[in-house]
Amino acid sequence: MASSDQTDGAPGSPGRLDPATFSRVLLKLSGEALMGDQGYGIDPDRISGVAREVRDVHDRGIEVAIVVGAGNIFRGVMGAASGMDRATADYMGMIATMLNALAIQDALEKLDLTTRIQSAIAMQEVAEPYIRRRAIRHLEKKRVVIFAAGTGNPFFTTDTTAALRALEISAACILMGKNNVEGVMSADPREDPSATLIPSITHMEAIERGLKVMDTTALTLCMDNDLPLLVFNMQEEGNLARILSGEHVGTVVSSPVTAGGKA
Repeated sequence: MASSDQTDGAPGSPGRLDPATFSRVLLKLSGEALMGDQGYGIDPDRISGVAREVRDVHDRGIEVAIVVGAGNIFRGVMGAASGMDRATADYMGMIATMLNALAIQDALEKLDLTTRIQSAIAMQEVAEPYIRRRAIRHLEKKRVVIFAAGTGNPFFTTDTTAALRALEISAACILMGKNNVEGVMSADPREDPSATLIPSITHMEAIERGLKVMDTTALTLCMDNDLPLLVFNMQEEGNLARILSGEHVGTVVSSPVTAGGKA
């Protein structure tokens, strides 16, 4: 599998990636990216748009795995904040990801892509159990693999699932598709209208600055294993293909370049 290509830069600066060299990627979709302009649930047009993007990437010969959140249906943290037991709320959120996974699978198969859903919680009527070697074999056979039900454990987010699964399947990068967010911003644009897009940043800088890239557990896991992220707006159709053509879209989050020029 081809790895990411990081070119020389100033010591301590993020490495530069060449996504055109990637042969296997993991796409992390927020649940909100599936609801379009709706305030809740699944927008069929948005799901179809996501499926077309994945097909375009798949047609380039790139192996694609997907981890999907469930913020468009149920978010465990919010359930816990309203008084629900946190573990119970998280299990509800994990089950909600299966609804999104099935919708994505249906949209992909309508485009003649072969898919498999693997669930971290046993749901044998609709999904395979998560088995790392089987997932890798599906990818090698050019099937799109959708990982559902998070890690199968409460207190972990689907961001952590994305980091964990990407490392397990040796993906070159995590592509984080956001809902109407261009990438990593210098501040929350809803609170600070002057917030600007950060083109590239290191994992550690993102953690130290408290930027909302992904949760800290997931970001630390990526940092410890030199796993780069590309954060971009999934709502703008064509962005995924542009990224994997080598265009700079959104924000690159990667390991720093050392004095020797290597990350």
